[in-house]
Amino acid sequence: MRKRIEINSKIIEIVKGDITEQLDIEAIVNSANSELSPGAGVSGAIHKKAGPQLYEYAKKLAPIKVSEAVITPAFNLPNKYIIHALGPRYGIDKPENMLLKKTYQNCIKVAEENRIKSIAFPSISTGIFGYPIKEASIIAINTVIEEISKISIELVRFVLFSEEDYEVYEGVVAQKDRALPS
Repeated sequence: MRKRIEINSKIIEIVKGDITEQLDIEAIVNSANSELSPGAGVSGAIHKKAGPQLYEYAKKLAPIKVSEAVITPAFNLPNKYIIHALGPRYGIDKPENMLLKKTYQNCIKVAEENRIKSIAFPSISTGIFGYPIKEASIIAINTVIEEISKISIELVRFVLFSEEDYEVYEGVVAQKDRALPS
């Protein structure tokens, strides 16, 4: 399953899949905890496939604050880098909408600083942090659309593990695609 739109010769994609298996992507984003330690969900999957050296490297960069992003090598993953970002906990970290937007912006900033041309995001904060998927998808996609003309990144991919999450993101992208000038 894949949906894509093009803006200023740059691609935004929505795919259903596993973020640890994005072979053509230079950097994947880890929806991390503040200590950058292996967790559940996306973080657990990334740490498991990257290997124990990821945590050994990452713990030197911890702790990170809400919306902060840091970069590490990807170790045993097929990518070059992992950008670790701490999204807001819904109902706890306020204002969560601005913090979530800042999380995506900081990931893009780290990617730009490292001359990364392709990046894959999970749906940040929508797992155990409880952010409603529809609200989070609108913030994520709007933020990328706002930033894409100002950056050198050529491909931004959102990788959604469940079909339900994919459908939510796909609906938001389809709506944005209809609103873009042809």
